[in-house]
Amino acid sequence: MAISINFPLSDKTVRSLCLGVSVSLNGIIITGRDTAHKWIHDRFISKKIAPDADDIRVYDLIKPILQGGAIYHCGPVVGGLDSGKYQFLSAGPTTSIREEVYQGDIIRHFNMKGVIGKGGMGEATLKACSEVPCVYFHAIGGVAALLARSVEQVLGVYKLEFGIPEAMWVIRIKDFPAVVTMDSHGNSLHEIIKVDSKKVLKTLLY
Repeated sequence: MAISINFPLSDKTVRSLCLGVSVSLNGIIITGRDTAHKWIHDRFISKKIAPDADDIRVYDLIKPILQGGAIYHCGPVVGGLDSGKYQFLSAGPTTSIREEVYQGDIIRHFNMKGVIGKGGMGEATLKACSEVPCVYFHAIGGVAALLARSVEQVLGVYKLEFGIPEAMWVIRIKDFPAVVTMDSHGNSLHEIIKVDSKKVLKTLLY
């Protein structure tokens, strides 16, 4: 039976979540892929690029959502672009490892409690999950239209100039299914599977 999780999350709730736990996610989250992660990191963490007035405006709006909240690695298909009455038609997860170079720093910067995606992430993100704390929620790949049903409402969008998949969409989710595959205790189901698979492969080859 899935555990119902509501954003924003407390440290106590995050620490209680262990590998393999099925969850049902609820609350307001933000989507973000490569461009959004780089934009955040370059302007507000590494400060390689000076933010302009619009950057600062958007940052101030997303910050309270990400504090205690979650970012979803998702490039949605969105309807209602002409009318502004947005609706997610497809909401499948993006492969998360693409954000590994940024994710740990972003988790710490915003005191984020959740990352949603597919395929897991690396050591830097796992370390940040232990420190902050934060949890990685593995979403189901291949059922993008089904996951879109869990998007109860599109509350807004930032940086639409990045393109629809790369923009930061603010969404309210209800009963979004996921599994904890990286916890706040230094455990990664993805790493366990990789190690075990190598052992099996070795026996098959030799």
